[in-house]
Amino acid sequence: MVGNLTEGILKLKRIFVEPTLPAGLAPLRDLAHNLWWSWHHEAIELFRSINPNQFEKLNYNPLALLDNLSVEEAQDLLKNAEFMRRMERVLEQFRTYIARTPERKHPLVAYFCMEYGLHQSLRLYSGGLGVLAGDYLKEASDRGSPIVGVGLLYRYGYFQQAISLHGEQIHQSEAAKFTQLPLLPVRDARGEWVKIHVNFGRRTVWAKAWLLNVGRVPLYLLDTDIDDNTWEDRGITHQLYGGDNEHRLKQEILLGIGGVRLLQTLNLKPDVYHLNEGHAAFLGLERLRYYIKTEQFSFDEALEIVRATQLFTTHTPVPAGHDAFSEPLLRTYLFDYLYELDIPWDTFMAMGRVSPQNTAEPFSVSHFALRTSSEANGVSRLHGEVSRRMFNNLYPDYHFAEIHIGHITNSVHFDTWVAPAWAELYAQQFGPDFEHRQDDPNLWAKIYEVPDETIAQLRKTLKKRLLEWVRKTLREDLTRRGENPRTIFEMTNALEERALVIGFARRFATYKRATLLFTNEKRLAAIVNNPERPVLFLFAGKAHPADKGGQEFIRFIYNITKNPVFRGKVIFLENYGMEMAKLLVQGTDLWLNTPTRPKEASGTSGMKAVLNGVLNLSVLDGWWIEGYRPGAGWALPEHETYSDPNLQNELDAETLYNILETEVIPAYFEQNECGFSPKWIGFIKKNLAEIAPHFVMKRMLDDYQSKYYDKLWKRSQRLMANQYHALRELVEWKNRVKRVWEAIELVSLQAPDTFNYALPLGKSFEAKVTLNLQTLGASDVGVEVVFLRRRTETDLELVEIHELKLDHQDGAIATYSCNFTLREAGVFEYGFRLFPKHPLLAHRQDFPLVRWL
Repeated sequence: MVGNLTEGILKLKRIFVEPTLPAGLAPLRDLAHNLWWSWHHEAIELFRSINPNQFEKLNYNPLALLDNLSVEEAQDLLKNAEFMRRMERVLEQFRTYIARTPERKHPLVAYFCMEYGLHQSLRLYSGGLGVLAGDYLKEASDRGSPIVGVGLLYRYGYFQQAISLHGEQIHQSEAAKFTQLPLLPVRDARGEWVKIHVNFGRRTVWAKAWLLNVGRVPLYLLDTDIDDNTWEDRGITHQLYGGDNEHRLKQEILLGIGGVRLLQTLNLKPDVYHLNEGHAAFLGLERLRYYIKTEQFSFDEALEIVRATQLFTTHTPVPAGHDAFSEPLLRTYLFDYLYELDIPWDTFMAMGRVSPQNTAEPFSVSHFALRTSSEANGVSRLHGEVSRRMFNNLYPDYHFAEIHIGHITNSVHFDTWVAPAWAELYAQQFGPDFEHRQDDPNLWAKIYEVPDETIAQLRKTLKKRLLEWVRKTLREDLTRRGENPRTIFEMTNALEERALVIGFARRFATYKRATLLFTNEKRLAAIVNNPERPVLFLFAGKAHPADKGGQEFIRFIYNITKNPVFRGKVIFLENYGMEMAKLLVQGTDLWLNTPTRPKEASGTSGMKAVLNGVLNLSVLDGWWIEGYRPGAGWALPEHETYSDPNLQNELDAETLYNILETEVIPAYFEQNECGFSPKWIGFIKKNLAEIAPHFVMKRMLDDYQSKYYDKLWKRSQRLMANQYHALRELVEWKNRVKRVWEAIELVSLQAPDTFNYALPLGKSFEAKVTLNLQTLGASDVGVEVVFLRRRTETDLELVEIHELKLDHQDGAIATYSCNFTLREAGVFEYGFRLFPKHPLLAHRQDFPLVRWL
């Protein structure tokens, strides 16, 4: 038979038998084509009830489930009156949800991201960045916020993880079946599939557009795997974060430039562009092209428009994590593009460098994003500070505390991550208004009124469900690996429901220190093997294929699980994904996080745990600095004691063991005659009342709208009113200031003689500065005195800033003065600083000219 096929003797044709549903079930397919179902528990259970085992086997994908439905199974469903009633109820909820059209109060936002974690069956994400973006679009849908998402459609997505018998991570890739995903072709008025093109040097790459409906939010995805392209270019959207640096550049050009072209093709006109990480930075370049070539603005005017309507969110706390590309590589792909724009190549390169003259410095997309966005933010309070320090070299005349980069702490989508049992309890206890007031601490405080027994039983049920799943998964995985049957029995049989279950699941980057727990194996063995107080650790996570250190951590932990001392006490679960994450954050008792400070930008898995009554034990880094409350979780210190990382790891490990031995484990096992610990339930209640309301996605979306979207919208409308009159005025003013900036002359500076005399505390500091402003007016500039305290040779603390007042101006000569009292004694360093002033500037770094006098 095979030989005949090879030799072409058999005459075979291919036929596609299209799956169809009876008319009575046809609405199920419409429902499955909108991801609304994935965060509504009744809809999830409706699909699950069709065939629970098949639903799980098919990766919880309802379209795949419906495609595999036999004629007999479909007829059985039609005859099932209860199922049909449930279906109609869910469909009515869906139609009501979609039909809601809230009054538009906010700008239309185009949200660009390289990955989206919306559902496990859609392999468009690798980890936290994508899951956050997915949660964000879901919340925008729930609130009726005008947002449109833009991303890439990956044929293979991020890799699927398998673990070998010896603990090596195996990377598996399987092509997605787009026909079984809720993807819709984007078509134009003529019914043609919408395609856009991007020039990569002297060749053209085409991408077709798909629509993924996330409730009421459209997510547009670009796909290059089409016949119009060469095989190499078809592969641009094959894998998320696959390939080398050149491949990453192609994806980022496609996302940024191609994404903007798609929105223009669809005649969508966003008021604000939000770059969720620097991968989309090149959208600023395409927007410049539009305003220069189509709208005929000058480069300076176009840049002002782009900046006024753009927000950059950085998620990366270390410089090495920001994408950067060499000049020769960029020339290959973008030189002709810039030549057509009449933008000098050096001008473009300077926008991605700290030192424009340093031709050896690579082009940072994050630097370019900052220079094409008037607003920027980190993703937690600490990460905002870390980002201001990290990007301080772009604004060297300002102390890092003055940099405009703010912060909005990440959060999680309530309905996606909260177990149905908890959601039902919250709805009953907090009232019908809770859906719209999820971030209201007053409502969450009502958790104190819930009987301890109710919470204890709920937690017990969720843990039991988790451990049953762990047993089943372990048997399947270990059997597939060829593990010894006796070992399989011992591991699964050792899982005790009365144990304190501790979860650690996240990306296996080395800075997250997954192996910290095993620093002292003897001490850990004593903790997990106490028959009176059993403890179980569940680990899960993927390491990037290029991260050998992270893969070694996985191998180490996996082999620990095979050690007889830890068998059934430490478990590694392979192929971490969203469905596993739900089980873990809902079913464990304690969530563990041990990153190296301050490398955790935010983290969100611990927030998901909080919403499910799971307590956190974490280093005070990322979001936990803001979330931690004594009596509602535990914390390792924020600051490091040792500069040597090995010593610091040892100290943190000892601290971790002490907290577990003296606080966590005793509190959990301080159980009453009903089999639960009232003390632990008290911790859960405080965890929910005081932490949960601050880390729901509603709060985060509201923050972005009030702090950034609305602010950008109002300022840009002001600049663009009356045919861009104010904008042109601002650009002309900036150019006028730049022309004379270096010619401004310091005529005189009178200040206290601090070299020879101390200034008594309480005595006024008086100073007078006289300048020759040349052709500028006195209102065009400001003069201020800056006081700093030196902490180390390289670290200065900002103490006070006082702006001098204009005394008088005589022609080009202007005199400024100050008279104030310093608030504290000590040794300070101070200096006088000249800066440009204009009421239309977004902030000081919007026009970062500075001269120290």
